[in-house]
Amino acid sequence: MTPEDTEESQPLLRPPSGSFPRSRRVFLAAFAAALGPLSFGFALGYSSPAIPSLRRDAPAAPRLDDEAASWFGAIVTLGAAAGGVLGGWLVDRAGRKLSLLLCTMPFVTGFAVITAAQDLWMLLGGRLFTGLACGIASLVAPVYISEIAYPAVRGLLGSCVQLMVVTGILLAYLAGWILEWRWLAVLGCVPPSLMLLLMCYMPETPRFLLTQHKHQEAMAALQFLWGSEQGWEEPPAGDEHQGFHLDQLRQPGVYKPFIIGISLMAFQQLSGINAVMFYAETIFEEAKFKDSSLASVIVGVIQVLFTAMAALIMDRAGRRLLLTLSGVIMVVSTSTFGAYFEMTQSSPSNSSLVDLFMPVSMEPVIGSAGLAWLAVGSMCLFIAGFALGWGPIPWLLMSEIFPLHVKGVATGVCVLTNWLMAFLVTKEFNNLMELLRPYGAFWLASAFCIFSVLFTVFCVPETKGKTLEQITAQFEGR
Repeated sequence: MTPEDTEESQPLLRPPSGSFPRSRRVFLAAFAAALGPLSFGFALGYSSPAIPSLRRDAPAAPRLDDEAASWFGAIVTLGAAAGGVLGGWLVDRAGRKLSLLLCTMPFVTGFAVITAAQDLWMLLGGRLFTGLACGIASLVAPVYISEIAYPAVRGLLGSCVQLMVVTGILLAYLAGWILEWRWLAVLGCVPPSLMLLLMCYMPETPRFLLTQHKHQEAMAALQFLWGSEQGWEEPPAGDEHQGFHLDQLRQPGVYKPFIIGISLMAFQQLSGINAVMFYAETIFEEAKFKDSSLASVIVGVIQVLFTAMAALIMDRAGRRLLLTLSGVIMVVSTSTFGAYFEMTQSSPSNSSLVDLFMPVSMEPVIGSAGLAWLAVGSMCLFIAGFALGWGPIPWLLMSEIFPLHVKGVATGVCVLTNWLMAFLVTKEFNNLMELLRPYGAFWLASAFCIFSVLFTVFCVPETKGKTLEQITAQFEGR
């Protein structure tokens, strides 16, 4: 297939020179789709307040020992990995809108099963259902939003996906203060139900409609979303290269974004974000915070504020600059984290935090509040840096860089990579701490952050202000 064939075969949506969309309904459609990531964030954050609540509610609640609690938190990532594969299949066959509508079903079903849970298997089954929905939503919502947005606001709207995820996590933390685990699960049914209601009135993406040869529906969608259909061009008639075949990986317009998308997802998880989040409450306790649940809320607020900041400046600063800045901040903070653990384990006044890392720790003694505040500072810096770039941008770029004819499979592979890496890093981090000791584990994360910065500088293209067709043409050398 030649570049000319590719250019003719793909829908060409190009705004007329000097024109600006007049309708604000594109923001309403993006909000409706972003309720999926909000539900996804709530499902991720649910385990943090629910596990203590389940244990307080014993014996009326299903028994949750340490091993069961570990699986209660981690099984969501396995469900999400499966959801990524299913979402990649759905997004090309059922379309973007219908895929979002369908993902509301496992969200509501999962939380309903948790609400009615009488034993551990019902709890895990409900979490698996919500994980499946998380995987679908994390794939389809960025694709839908990127395809309905015009270039000037695609960064803003695309970043709102991650903003809604962290908002959902924060909502779960806040609601967990006043609701026990069953009512918290009932609350989890609200965002997907609202999404189902709103998405029924939103259109399919014009690009997907054009691949289905539905010209009139595509123009009607443009009229609804942007307020005008004047000046838009339809490609010359030709065969739509639907579906993915392995021989397409020889084309630079396919294998280049494939490598970039998978690498971004891997680097996101290898940055150490799960490790930092896992020990957040413990770090705050060492700094003499009396209420460790308040620490979770503080972390959530930092995530929301800096993700919102990233969304506001995304279309001005560009993706590459924010990724690079974010990576540098994470290098500094993870290096400081490593230094903190090295000092608390090698000095005579070791921190009592080290006792958590047995059997690799030295003898625990009374902690140093000064060093603990160093850990708090570096942790907050890391979370802010991650939220500024490496949190939202890999998901945004995933939705921008793939050509339409491979988007379903390609985004499915990226989401599968992300969730499998999240599961492996979460489950194996303690083993890594035993092997390398805590400071070595965080310095390893720092090394991965350095590689992520170099990868951004040399391999990631800037997509700011470009149409999706121009991004594909850039990879193909046109």
